[in-house]
Amino acid sequence: MRMARIKPCGREVTYHCVSRIVGGQYLLGDVEKEAFRRLMWAQAAFCGVDIMGYCIMSNHVHLLVRVPCESKLDDRLLVNRVSTFYGANDALSKRLTMLRDANEPIPVELKDQLLARMGDISVFNKELKQRFSAWYNRTQGRFGTLWAERFRSTIVEGVAETMLIVSAYIDLNPVRAGIVKDPKDYRFCGYAEALGGRDQCRKAIMSLYPCGPWRQISSRYREFLFLKGGMPGHSQKRMMDRDEILRELDRGAKLSAGHLLRLRIRYFSDGLALGATPFVEELYREFQDRFSEQRKSGARSLNSALSNLGFVSLRELKKKPFS
Repeated sequence: MRMARIKPCGREVTYHCVSRIVGGQYLLGDVEKEAFRRLMWAQAAFCGVDIMGYCIMSNHVHLLVRVPCESKLDDRLLVNRVSTFYGANDALSKRLTMLRDANEPIPVELKDQLLARMGDISVFNKELKQRFSAWYNRTQGRFGTLWAERFRSTIVEGVAETMLIVSAYIDLNPVRAGIVKDPKDYRFCGYAEALGGRDQCRKAIMSLYPCGPWRQISSRYREFLFLKGGMPGHSQKRMMDRDEILRELDRGAKLSAGHLLRLRIRYFSDGLALGATPFVEELYREFQDRFSEQRKSGARSLNSALSNLGFVSLRELKKKPFS
């Protein structure tokens, strides 16, 4: 039986979400990725969540989503969200606009229905995937499910150190897959869109560093993406390929985060939560009823080979956690 999704309430929470195409099929070409990207931004604006990073691959999608602390929307802002999302000519948009212009309140039942769709990671992913599935099936003349299973989510501590690691891991997906050597050349990730000038993506990267202009911070983030950290006992500092990295780990070497992020690491999708020990322990105490009675603590150290990533996990992975 699957564990119910962990969704803390009353505070800002960031999730790394992964959704996979049914059967692992490579169904998303450039046109489909662009459609998903467009729907993603529209859905995020409607639901009131922030996209802190993303990468749309051919058979799966990574999203780093920040859900803000619960806040009350007044009627005017609610009408603006609905009108922007559905269009001014939509029947619901017209009805709400008429109420707004007449200074009449939105009926409580209707307002509650709309607000229930906002500020929730499950609703955001469900509606985004449903809208994309409808578009995809319509354009491809197909029917049936498009997505393999419910999306996976891992809570990410919203501090710069952890967010930096996870953001880079997401942006480096096309590099690990061998599609490009530089994520700036992959147009369907947050880093490339930030370089293209999208304000939301630039703000997300700038939030990873204390201060400074975009030009300076983008250089620092790029340096991290291509971190050429040295290995103990080695004088040369260079970026190794995946096979070299795995060989070094097999012989017990401790590698930099820059090297480790060239691997597929299951903690990012299956770890339940990532962050410093106090953060993970706090989540464990809040959701302790989801775990077995035998378990007495929350924080689980990562595989020793991955210890240089600098955080712990809420779930201990039995299978090899990297490849």
